[in-house]
Amino acid sequence: MRACLGVWRSSKLYNKPKLLTPICSNLRSLPTFPRQRRPYTSAVSAAELQFGQSLHETHPHLLKPGELTPGITAQEYAQRRSRLAAKLPNNGIAILAAADVKYRSGAVFYDFHQDPNFFYLTGFNEPDAVAIVGKTHHHGDHSFHLFVRPKDPKAEQWDGARSGAQAAVDVFNADESGDINNIRALLERHIGAASEIYTDLAFKPKPSSIFSRLFATASPKAEGLEKLFETSKLKPLKPLMNDLRVFKSDAEIANMRAAGQASGQSITEAMRHAWTTEKDLAAFIEYKFKRHGCDGSAYVPVVAGGQNASMIHYVRNDDLLRKDDLVLVDAGGEYGGYITDITRTWPLSGRFNDAQKDLYTAILSTQRSCISMCRASAGMSLDELHEVAEACLKDSLSQLGFDMSGKAIEALLPHHLSHYIGLDVHDTPGQPRNVPLEARQCVTIEPGLYIPDTDSYPAHFRGMGIRIEDSVCVEDDHPLVLTTEAVKEVDDIEALRA
Repeated sequence: MRACLGVWRSSKLYNKPKLLTPICSNLRSLPTFPRQRRPYTSAVSAAELQFGQSLHETHPHLLKPGELTPGITAQEYAQRRSRLAAKLPNNGIAILAAADVKYRSGAVFYDFHQDPNFFYLTGFNEPDAVAIVGKTHHHGDHSFHLFVRPKDPKAEQWDGARSGAQAAVDVFNADESGDINNIRALLERHIGAASEIYTDLAFKPKPSSIFSRLFATASPKAEGLEKLFETSKLKPLKPLMNDLRVFKSDAEIANMRAAGQASGQSITEAMRHAWTTEKDLAAFIEYKFKRHGCDGSAYVPVVAGGQNASMIHYVRNDDLLRKDDLVLVDAGGEYGGYITDITRTWPLSGRFNDAQKDLYTAILSTQRSCISMCRASAGMSLDELHEVAEACLKDSLSQLGFDMSGKAIEALLPHHLSHYIGLDVHDTPGQPRNVPLEARQCVTIEPGLYIPDTDSYPAHFRGMGIRIEDSVCVEDDHPLVLTTEAVKEVDDIEALRA
């Protein structure tokens, strides 16, 4: 083994200097790296080392001291694991796996996007990793094990730096780490001692999953991963994670506000220009997201001119834009893993005609009413807010000459008013929408109307698609709109091109 390098760092977790264990150039011969292992030979700056993601020591222009990912400190990640452990029984464990690298063809891969639950608890942003959070005998105490890819100079020359098992302890504060290629033996030890196992891992994974690839070389007599688990011990992890993730910390809200501010500015700047193709408008917005500080787009943007706006998830973005039409843009940026979700609709000519203004104003008025109720003191659920939106739109459309008998509103507003947001665009999947909103929950409010081009509707509204969406953080007595920089008042939109 080559010599190991001891590195001084300021402890992210305890706010005092500590000598970290070494970052070694060859870790394959060491099965695990517990905290107490402290051999060191020489000191170097952490900035001279290579890790699998940006850190303050290597990228001080991106992260502040103490932050493990942008805006989120190592201490906050530890507190999240502690809160999860508090929900576990004594000697219970939670097992999570990192996302896989996904390939579009051959060796051509998509941008890596970490599994949100794994990221929420670890801050570790590499593939091929497994985390185990356990509750110990001591009340309120917990353990954290993080098994990762080993350092491999040849592989890193092709695919970029890896943090390695030692950094899992030194940087990400794991109590123990090890080579992910030994995951079977490592899991057996933890699973055998666990009283209950909370996990959402598929026990018959797809061929591309981490477990299928790791166990492909196991002996024919070796049991599959599912055999390591006793059915009586298994519990779903998702409900526990949803309970944690649905309430946002100050740092999470700040990240979403940063994403909302940058995204809103970008969309407002787009409104200032005349556009002739959806493609050019989409490219401008995505460029501006990064220019204003976002890591990139939070999702594939919708840039839909004219009747294309009637398709909720239209993402071809390859049509011509016509001067007399409206354009609907559903786009948001991502910052530090946190997203913002915005939709704006505006006239390509710079001015609304009378019919466009009437329909737009009906939706904007509805959105204002629903946003005002995004406060814990109102005691409203997302489903109840959706019913309010339907009632408001139904009344406005009746005044505009629409036949709103029966279930007509369901055809014109086919999607729900809202969803939770956070690390995902549709955050905490499965979280019920029929329970009252509480402070620190973040949601979208996005009423829309999509008028088919048929004789069933007034002629001057046919073919229009309009949606107005903001990201909102629920507070006790008032809503905090995270996306105010994206203008939406009729006068403000028209003033941009006046």
